[in-house]
Amino acid sequence: MNLKELSEHLGLSQTTVSRALGGYPEVSEKTRRRVMIAADHNNYHPNARAKGLATGRAMAIGHVISLYSKNELVNPIFAEFIAGASEIYTDSGYEIILSIARDEDEGKIYNQLKSKKSVDGFIVHGPRVDDSRINLLKKIGLPFVVHGRISGDNSGHSWIDINNNRAFKHATSFLIDLGHTNISLINGIESMHFANQRREGYLSALAENNIPYNPALMKSDELTEYYGYHSTLSLLALANPPTAFLVSSYIVALGVRRAISERGLTLGRDVSIITHDDELSFFSNGEETPQFTATKSSVREAGKRAAVMLLDIIQNPGQAPQNEVMIAELTVGLSTGPCLKR
Repeated sequence: MNLKELSEHLGLSQTTVSRALGGYPEVSEKTRRRVMIAADHNNYHPNARAKGLATGRAMAIGHVISLYSKNELVNPIFAEFIAGASEIYTDSGYEIILSIARDEDEGKIYNQLKSKKSVDGFIVHGPRVDDSRINLLKKIGLPFVVHGRISGDNSGHSWIDINNNRAFKHATSFLIDLGHTNISLINGIESMHFANQRREGYLSALAENNIPYNPALMKSDELTEYYGYHSTLSLLALANPPTAFLVSSYIVALGVRRAISERGLTLGRDVSIITHDDELSFFSNGEETPQFTATKSSVREAGKRAAVMLLDIIQNPGQAPQNEVMIAELTVGLSTGPCLKR
């Protein structure tokens, strides 16, 4: 059954049926329920393009991914976020438009998508410490939600983030309480805001415990397994190697664990690890007992919440910017233990 046939069956206009299925407030709840029941009974699923013609919307959300040097998004974390967001888009009759851009062309692509009326809004990924995209998108005038925050004032736009600074401060303090003072930070690229905030949390915990930081113990690069492996081998070769590692990604932590094992060390006894766990569906941190002590926050859930936030802004224009901080809880696993080196 198509839209025309469903409309004739109900004795309603195609526009009314489209608006009822789209959740528009001008359609009464009684009519909406009647349309939804009939659509379900007749196995009708609205076509996004047809729905867009009826509502004046593109019924699509734009995700523009920059080929920024050593982009943090070239990993499974982005795929997991998209999977979560897509669940919401599909349920709401929206499609996703994914564009890949060179860093210098990113602004051009945002403008092209707006001028062609290809999308109704954007999700912004990988905010940097100084990110020019925010002002650009405000000028473009389409709704957007940032996955993460930027430095400075974040009150003028919508965003969803985790408590990166506090989470890594707590994790560092946990290691210090176990007796570790020689703690390495294996971080993401610190021009990215999330990595910058994790570094600040780490440094803050060291300072509060009167532990001088050692730049030689701080690493920053793209979040890959090999980066974790190679960095750990070099750190363990130091004259005074770290007894604990604070790691910005579960994927990186797998490389850290591989290097520790190759050196004949026992995880949780000779060396401790705390990692950030995005709860990736294909990289489980264990069932009842986690393999790694971790700051946990589901990136798939972040995708869902960002999509819900953006669709709400699209459907209810003029409201104040929405902000949400997801709490990354510290869960204790098998990878941490008291420092044996005094």
